[in-house]
Amino acid sequence: MNEQDTKRLSRLAAILTQLQTKRLLTATNLAAKFKVSVRTIYRDIRALEQAGVPVITEEGKGYTLMEGYKIPPIMFSEKQANALILAEQLVLKNKDASFINDYTEAIDKIKAVLRQAEKDKANLLADRTRFAQNLNRERSSNHLSQLQYALTNFYLIQIDYCNEQGKTTSRSIEPFALISTTENWLLIAYCRLRAEFRYFRLDRITKMQMLSEKFAPHPMTLQEFFEKYH
Repeated sequence: MNEQDTKRLSRLAAILTQLQTKRLLTATNLAAKFKVSVRTIYRDIRALEQAGVPVITEEGKGYTLMEGYKIPPIMFSEKQANALILAEQLVLKNKDASFINDYTEAIDKIKAVLRQAEKDKANLLADRTRFAQNLNRERSSNHLSQLQYALTNFYLIQIDYCNEQGKTTSRSIEPFALISTTENWLLIAYCRLRAEFRYFRLDRITKMQMLSEKFAPHPMTLQEFFEKYH
């Protein structure tokens, strides 16, 4: 996801929030608020409509939502909610304070309509994720979504991992946290093979399987982990 995609995602979420909290919005007002063109707002409204949001256009007045419409908890699957949390981490790296504020408010309102179990998992993931912009904008892993799910549901993961020397080992690991450096995603996990916490580069995981076995949650925050192991 590049910066332009991230900005659009945050803007769509913020527009939806605005539509839910205000009676009527004009394309001109929205364009001024988000510092984009009116044509861009038209495209955003179409995108919301295509996603199933019942936006009503009142000719010569503006946009409003169908009476009684709210974001239902079933609109987002757990993996979709996790994707929004990851996007939030991306947005927090943006240097525009108003942009960060708009998106954070939108995410808070989305979290508010999630079922309590999904809300707890979303908050856990947010607490266990650190992000730095990937300057090369290259995809370094295909496992991120599945690892997010395993992390928040405490599922054991079986991986084949290739180290710096090119040696591959098979390991059972307990996912604890995800961290993005400027080049690669890192997974912090308890490695049952080594009987200790280890860092794993996601681009070095050559094979991965989420097992049905669950592990006991580790009773510490990410900050407590850093203080204990660094």
